[in-house]
Amino acid sequence: MDFGLHVRKPPVALSFPPREENFHLVTRMSKHTDAAEVLLERKGCAGVITLNRPKLLNTLTVGMIRQIYTQLKKWEQDPETFLIIIKGAGGKAFCAGGDIRAISEIGNKNQKILQDFFREEYMLNNYIASYRKPYVALIHGITMGGGVGVSVHGQFRVATEKSLFAMPETAIGLFPDVGGGYFLPRLQGKLGYFLGLTGFRLKGRDVYTAGIATHFVDSEKLDTLEEDLSALKAPSSENVADVLETYHTKSKIDRDKSFILEEHMDKINSCFSANTVEQIIENLRQDGSSFALEQLKVINKMSPTSLKITLRQLMEGSSKTLQEVLTMEYRLSQSCMRGHDFYEGVRALLIDKDQSPKWKPADLKEVTDEDLNNHFKSLGHNDLKF
Repeated sequence: MDFGLHVRKPPVALSFPPREENFHLVTRMSKHTDAAEVLLERKGCAGVITLNRPKLLNTLTVGMIRQIYTQLKKWEQDPETFLIIIKGAGGKAFCAGGDIRAISEIGNKNQKILQDFFREEYMLNNYIASYRKPYVALIHGITMGGGVGVSVHGQFRVATEKSLFAMPETAIGLFPDVGGGYFLPRLQGKLGYFLGLTGFRLKGRDVYTAGIATHFVDSEKLDTLEEDLSALKAPSSENVADVLETYHTKSKIDRDKSFILEEHMDKINSCFSANTVEQIIENLRQDGSSFALEQLKVINKMSPTSLKITLRQLMEGSSKTLQEVLTMEYRLSQSCMRGHDFYEGVRALLIDKDQSPKWKPADLKEVTDEDLNNHFKSLGHNDLKF
């Protein structure tokens, strides 16, 4: 997938047996009750997935991941289902990511659960990228982390004026996963490196301009868009694309607005082209502009370990396939789950909310090449396999 040109990759075969262990990250599997965390419905020619945890910004649990995967498999084989639409309930968020707080609460108690969550999430990300039917993600509202994973790898991604995209993982001792190592370095210039290291938020039409979304539609038109897509008769990918393009062309909101980072792209491309985080920081210092100094301030708050992991992840991912990237990221996820910074980041930002994480190591120079290499080491028979 080329995130500048939105090129569709050919599908690949994938086998993914869903697991059935019961633990508290897995919630009710009922599809049509008020308590269902994900709604799975057929509407006309479309299979419609609604992430249904609006009070928790539709964050993903492993139970939701399993349900979505299983249903996608059924719809892929169903001759009456011609496309997939995935959206979030509540209007505020498409999906703000994985349920990080729940993951951190069980992290030190049950490594098996952590292995399952990340393995199955990444397998779903890969399956979406190789899906054999048109896949339309309505990324209306907050779309971060795991929410990016269940949207950006699909064929079509529709942003609205209320879209808010970010990969903020370095602020909680993680890295921009769910295939971030694949799609971020494929954005224009060094934009993806900037987004991955700083967690910068893109809003509205900027999500489209950056190449994260393939189309932009005014939010008030989403319901009629869904109706028009569902009413298509045995549509091809081209038919779906035509409907989306029609809505995109008619969109009026912020049509003439320039990209928020347009005036800064030369600085981003220059400063973030370095091969080390230390050099990126030095580049920002030497630049000295208000924009550069603001980014410097942001980066200095992030986990030093996460920053070094992320830069290497993106550099290596720029020449890897999506499956190779997800294999690499699974290794990184398990290393982070065994470390200190993830739990400290969640504590500081999501639990105690003191916004003052105590990173270990606390300084970039204390994160050695040996430390970094250990994060990227093979897990042997525990590696993610496709």
